[in-house]
This record gives sequence, structure tokens and C-alpha cells, in this order.
Amino acid sequence: MKLSHRFALRSKLPQAKKFLLLNNRFFQGLIVFIILLLFIFVFSALFNIVWKGIAELAQSIASQEIQFAIRLSLFTSITSTLICIFFALPVAYGLERFNIPGKKLISVILDIPISLPPLVCGVALLLLFGTTEFGTLLAKHGIKFIFSVNGIILAQFFIITPYMIRVLKSTIADINPRLEFVARTLGCSQWQAFCKITLPLAKNGIIAGLVISWARAIGEFGCALMVAGATRMVTETLPVALYLNMAIGDLEMAMASATCLIIISLISLFIFEMVGVRHIPASRIN
Repeated sequence: MKLSHRFALRSKLPQAKKFLLLNNRFFQGLIVFIILLLFIFVFSALFNIVWKGIAELAQSIASQEIQFAIRLSLFTSITSTLICIFFALPVAYGLERFNIPGKKLISVILDIPISLPPLVCGVALLLLFGTTEFGTLLAKHGIKFIFSVNGIILAQFFIITPYMIRVLKSTIADINPRLEFVARTLGCSQWQAFCKITLPLAKNGIIAGLVISWARAIGEFGCALMVAGATRMVTETLPVALYLNMAIGDLEMAMASATCLIIISLISLFIFEMVGVRHIPASRIN
């Protein structure tokens, strides 16, 4: 009985292996099909815009309106991104390395702009800097945010800072704190250890955060619309130019603005994927 039982089991093994192989191939095929389906959907939607906008892109870019929108978008997005890294880097480091009371609550509050609709963020900034005593005080000293270029920078900063903090927190979390501790035992202060150890190891993460935050800033519309308005040739960024031209039915100018934004996004995401949030292997030393 034992020999016959073993023989029966051996005869069933090839069939079981074939079944597992077919099952694995079906699973892999299903995953690939879903990937291709989503890829075709996204690619088709974006390619349709680029195909229609690329024909008139050169002529549209030559117009003063699109040139103004490009210049303003670049100026405001670069400015807001630089201000963002100035705040996000120490905040991310402190939340990751220090035992701050209420750290989880602080992290949740700082992440709220990610989950809120941009229009709600814009209303919050509009009320804070427009109707409160704080906003009135700033306006009296010549610092105006409502319906101005400063408002665009403020809105972009408010939206992109949580993204930057998340990327930098993930970057710093992957850097072994023992490396900083060793540097401090060798005579470095905490500031020196941060500058000489943490920053070099976090270089790729910082670059990735800058690129993805800048791309998010240049495409910001809802929050900036509520704070700075949509005045042609005054607060007209590329998203606002798209909105205004679609409103009056000028599809050529609208498609040109959309094409510029898509090209910028593609380049930014390509750089982000190339750099990634990868760190030097020494940062994972235990």
C-alpha cells in the first residue's frame, strides 16, 4: 500500500506543477493586462491634447500672453519651491529625528493640504490673509497676497510643502542615525553632523523632492485662483491661461498652455524617476 501510494503521489506531481504554472501565467497575464489598460487610457487622454496642441504650439508660444504665462509660472514656481525647501528640510529632519511632544498630531496637521481640495486651501488662505487682523496688518506694511503675484507664490508654497516634507522624511528615515552619532563622538556638533553626514546622503532625496514639488507648483490652479484671482497678464500662469482661454473658446491657446504643462510634467517626472529616492548604500549600515 505504501509503494502504491507513493507511486500515485509521484504521478500527480507533474499535473500539479502544470496547474501551478498555468495559474501563475494567468495571474501574470491579468496584471500585465490591467497595467496596459490603464497605460492606454492615460496615454490616449494626454496624447490627444498634445496632438492637437503641438501643431499651433510654436505660434501660440510666440504670443505675448503665453510668454507672460510661462515667465510668471517659472518665477512663482521656482520661488515657492526654494522657500519650501527652506522650511521643509528642517521640519522633516526634526519630525524624524527629535522626540517632539505631539509629533504625530503635527505631522497630521501638516499633511492636511494634501487631502483637502485646492479650492478649500485657497479659501483658508484668502480668509487668513484677507479678512483677519493679521492680513490687514501685512497689507498696511505693503505686503499684499490677495489678487497679486505674491498670492500665487503663497498658494503654491501652501500646497507643495506637505509633499516636500513627506519625501524628505522618507529620505532621512533611510539614513542610519548611527552615522550621525559616530560623527558627533568624533567631535562634530549636531549641526556639523547634519551638514557633513545627513545632507550628502540625502542628496538624491532632496533633488527628487525639489523636482516633484516644482512640477506640482507650476501646475497649481485651484488654490492660486482663490487667492490671486485670474487676471489676464497680471496673475496669469499657465493653468490660468488654460482656464481663461477655454472660457472664451480659444482652443488653440488653451491647448498650447496644456501642452506646455504636459511637457514640463513629463520632464519633471522623468528626472524624478531617474534620481528617485535612492540613497547611498552606506546609509543602510546597521
